[in-house]
Amino acid sequence: MSQRKRSRGPGFSQGDDGDENFNLSQTPTYSQVQRNLERRSQDQVNQKVSELVQFLLVKDQKKIPIKRADILKKVIREYKDVYSEIVNRAGRTLQQVFGLQLVEIDIKHHVYILISDLPRAEGENLRRDNQTAKLGLLIVILSFIFMKGNSAKDSALWEFLRRLRVYPGERHEVFGDVRKLVTEEFVRQKYLEITPIPLTDPPEFKYQWGPRAAKETSKKDVLHFVAKIQGKDPTFWTSQHKEAEATP
Repeated sequence: MSQRKRSRGPGFSQGDDGDENFNLSQTPTYSQVQRNLERRSQDQVNQKVSELVQFLLVKDQKKIPIKRADILKKVIREYKDVYSEIVNRAGRTLQQVFGLQLVEIDIKHHVYILISDLPRAEGENLRRDNQTAKLGLLIVILSFIFMKGNSAKDSALWEFLRRLRVYPGERHEVFGDVRKLVTEEFVRQKYLEITPIPLTDPPEFKYQWGPRAAKETSKKDVLHFVAKIQGKDPTFWTSQHKEAEATP
């Protein structure tokens, strides 16, 4: 996930109509993309998918049409040889997690928008409402906590969010005051619980799921979310899969 750090970062600024260094006549075939993927760091590819999902959600909040040139310049960058795979994975995540479809509205200039799917069945994953982006951030945090063994130190959580370019000390274009959102709003809404870790100096805290999170989603849903982001089968994480299957 990404956030503009003023004029820098993977960014949310508009601009650049041209697809720099991306010649349509040289667009990699499916087999070429697969070979390119084998040479790439899968962790970094997954990171690009996460950044692109966040980038698209921010654009959608402002109802700004999304140019492929911006996707390439602000997110994909040197991974343009696996552009199609990153976009496809991001599209699947948007549809399966957020109920949004990435639709190309201008084939000639490659301009996209996000549109909402039909309402999903009651109780499936986190509910969708007018705070879709915030709930998207929340499910990422819940996923991180679950994958860390159902408890995560505050320092580890903030470092994780920084890697997604969501900075606790800076105001986010969509989330606003991120630290306040996480430590106050999500806690007040009972999505998260924060408890002090004994005998730590300076004081440290741990994050766990709150009772509302357990009612509105499940460990199985969260594990499937992580699997989709990582492009792996849920059984890849043996202990988490066993726990998720055993939890109602």
